[in-house]
Parts: sequence; structure tokens; C-alpha cells
Amino acid sequence: METAFNLTINDVLKRECFAKAKVIAGEKGLNKPMKWTHIIETGDFEHLINGGELILTTGIWTEEDKLEASKFIEKLIDRQAAGICIELGTHIHSISSETKNLADEHNFPVIVFEETVKFVEITQDIHTLIINKHHHQLSQLSKLSDTFYHLSLAPNGITKILQELNKNLRKNIFLLTDDNSYYYPPELILRKKSLVETLFNKLKKNTFTENVIAIDEKVFAIQSVKGLGQTWGYLCVQTDTTQSDNFLYSVMDRAALSIAQIFVRNKTIEERKQHAEDEVVQKLIDGKHVNSNELKKLFYPSGKNMYFRIMLIHNSRMEKNIDVQEWEEIRLQLALIIRTTFKQFGFFPSILVKKDEIVIIAAYISDEKKEEEREQFHQVINHIQSKVKHENFYGQYCHFGLSKVHQDLYDSTDAYQQAKIALTVQKNKLSKSQFYEDIGVYRLVFSLQEIPEMENLINDYLQPLIEYDRKTNSELIRTLEVYLECNGQKKETSEKLFIVRQTLYHRLNKIGELIGEDFMESEKRLALELGLKIRKARQVDLDFPIS
Repeated sequence: METAFNLTINDVLKRECFAKAKVIAGEKGLNKPMKWTHIIETGDFEHLINGGELILTTGIWTEEDKLEASKFIEKLIDRQAAGICIELGTHIHSISSETKNLADEHNFPVIVFEETVKFVEITQDIHTLIINKHHHQLSQLSKLSDTFYHLSLAPNGITKILQELNKNLRKNIFLLTDDNSYYYPPELILRKKSLVETLFNKLKKNTFTENVIAIDEKVFAIQSVKGLGQTWGYLCVQTDTTQSDNFLYSVMDRAALSIAQIFVRNKTIEERKQHAEDEVVQKLIDGKHVNSNELKKLFYPSGKNMYFRIMLIHNSRMEKNIDVQEWEEIRLQLALIIRTTFKQFGFFPSILVKKDEIVIIAAYISDEKKEEEREQFHQVINHIQSKVKHENFYGQYCHFGLSKVHQDLYDSTDAYQQAKIALTVQKNKLSKSQFYEDIGVYRLVFSLQEIPEMENLINDYLQPLIEYDRKTNSELIRTLEVYLECNGQKKETSEKLFIVRQTLYHRLNKIGELIGEDFMESEKRLALELGLKIRKARQVDLDFPIS
């Protein structure tokens, strides 16, 4: 296959119709790709070209539009034309040094004919060349697509596709992924290890805006490998120029599609094999007996340094009426995305995906039973939220809840309840944290709120205020809540409530009348604070009923 995918001005100059043409400026731009030829004989041409054209002109615009050659060429450069061919003698007799300097400065080729030429013969010749080249490239692209497809079905298909790319492009090929990376020729990793690492870091950080990256004067064309709403990796071809090459990217796109099919097929097979883990995870969180053979179905390495948290994810927009077949595909995709994300940050996930919740037993290795992996969990959450926003995650927002750290898998029932409470608290904005250990007294409140004595607590301590608020449409309960949060600081309380100090004094006096002037004494205050938390907990949206 040809390695020069785009037609360049140098290619055109080899044609017979350019035998007597001379390049007088902008020689460094002769390898610039050109898309078409166009005859322009007016100074008002900006709307006539799109960029990449080789312009043919006799220069009549110098007389009709009183436009100097340098101004004409400056306008062509601004419109990203490829170059210009000028017939000398009819309207233009010479090219000024000013015009040549301008062309040289912008690497804009200026070609002259010192005798009359037939522009129609030039355009016919070049357009025929372009069309033939385009048809040839389409034929090549079709053959390569078929080749890539068949290689994707063969053993070691990824390496074979990269080999085929290298054979046809005669360029260094890289496939960079989180799990593994591939190179062709294979020895590239030995010679360019640091360069590849730098390249991959840029790709992972998304520190590029176009489909090309330059590192240490080396240029790489980039094509992402995507499937099932995920980016699996990046196909990189070391090239010679930052100029766009549509054919090169078309070839890379076909190769990336075939590679993605391999990834998706392998991952889907893997996920289908792991369906047995659903049943095991469900048994663990239900507190049912799980034998050792069943535990082997989990991605949970044993060891004294192995710990886990349970994470719950609630998708706010998951539809409940999805048909069985569609749901099966969605379930597989969600499990795949989540599993890949957790593995990326060093976890060993076991996953159960249901329509109303996603349960992850997220195991990790730690030298001590500490919370130092909290940051990794934050990274996982941020990564998933990013996918929710920018990719198809079957919803618009996810809420998360994390249990405490556990080590014994048979503690999964308790961990699951902790994650439920943490998720409910976070979802209802009672706490900013997703971690069970951060939600304070709500750990107790949600565990005990259904006990009858909790109702008695509310009635004994808060009911007079509740009734007064209901009858008078006042805000004594809210005032008490904020006053307690502010540790009895009146100035801070009035500011948070957006009321004047006198209004606050009036409300506090009324609270004292209804529940007793001693409401700030320690035991009574504790009972009031607990009662307020229980009352608030009963008002939340319980998508996940706490058992």
C-alpha cells in the first residue's frame, strides 16, 4: 500500500502539464496535502474555497479589483489554500520580493508558468488523478476492513491486526490500554519505553485536543478504541506530520473497530462466565450460607491483608420496565464498566447488578486495617460519575454508599446494611460523605428508627413544638435544630435562619414555654438532638428500605 495517502503539490508537479512550471517561493510547503484545484480570477473569493485547494489564476484581479499579489496570497493563506499557480504575461508580469517573502514565511508554494497554459487541461488532469486516487483508497480501505475483521476472529488477533497495520503503513504501531499494551514491531517497547509511557500518560489525562500528539519532535496519530460505552485504549501510529490525513485515520478507525470487537467479545464472555457471582453476592448480603466452592466464584483473593468495603450504587434514572433481553445487555454492560473501573484503581470487585441497585464487594490489599484506601474509592466514584455525565450509563446521576472496612466475607450482611444507611443519608443530603463512618449519629438513627420507643422519644420531647408549628405555621422545630447545631450561639443562629436577633429571642422563649427552659441541659439536649435526627430520617426518600 502507498504510504503517501494524501496527494501533495510535489505529486502534482510531476505531472506532464506542469513540465514547464517553476516554483519561485514557499518550497517548504510542497509536501502539503492538496484536495482539489480551483480557478480564481476575482479578488473577492473567500466564500469560494474551503481550504486545501491549489489555486490557478492569470491575475486579472490585479486590474479589475486593484488587488496586489501579496494581498491576494495573504487572503489565500488565511483561507488555508494549499498553494497558487500563476500564469505570467497576461495580467501579471513578475512576482515581487515582498510576495515571495510572504510565501516563504508561511510555507505557501508559489508556482509560475512563463507561457500561456490551458487551465482546463490542468484541472481535468489533476481532478482525474484525485478521483482515481480516491477510488483506489476506497478499494484499499475495503480490503483492509475485511482483513481486520477476519484477523479479529483469529487467535492472537490484536497482534495480527497491528502487524497488518505496520505492513501496510510502514510505521510504528502502538496499542495502549490500562491492562496491557501492544507494539509492532515488538522490539519498540525496548527502544521507546519512556516515550510510550509519556504518550500513555497524556492519553489517560486527556491532555490533547485533536487526534494527533507531538512528543519530543515525534508525532503520533491517535484513534480511540471504544465499545459498550467505554474507551478500552488508544491506537497510535507514529507519523511524519501533524497535517490531517483522512485516509490514514480511516484505516486506523477500521483497525480500532476490529480491535474493539475483540475486547468486547472477550469481556462479554468473561462477564457471562461470572454470572454465577451474582448468586453468591446475593447470598452473602442476605446472610445465607455460602460454601467454599461458591466463594471461589468471587474475585476475592484470600489473605490476612485482604479487606473489603461494600459499595452500593443507586442510578436515579434506571427504567423499571425494560424488557428481559434488553436488561440482560444493560446488566452486562454496567457490570463490565464498573468492574473495569474498580480494577483500574487496584480493587478486586465482585458485582451484583439489579435494576434498583448495584452491589459491589470491593476487596483490596492493605498492610494495616486502616482507611488509607478512601482516596481510591473517591477516584472510583469520580470516574463513574464522569461516565454517567459523558457516556451512556443509563441515567443522569448516581448516588453512592460505602460500608465500613471489613475482613470476613461473612460480615457482608452487616456491611450491606451499613452501605444502605450511608447511601440513604448521602442521597437525602443529610451528609456530604458517602462513607458509613462519616455519617455520625445517623448510623444509630436509621438502625433504631422503627423501634416504638423512638416514637415515644419524639412525642415526649418534640410533639409540643410540632403541634405549635402546624397550628401557627411557625418554624420552632427548624429554629431549635439550627440553635442546637450552632451550640447555642444566638448570632450565628440568627444569621443561618436569616432572621433578626429579636425574632430569635421570641422563638426561643416560646420553645422554652412549650418544652421547658432547661432544653439546653446535656441530657435533655441529647434527647432533643436524637429526636430531631429520627424525625428527619423518617422524612427521607427510602429507595432502599433499611432492614
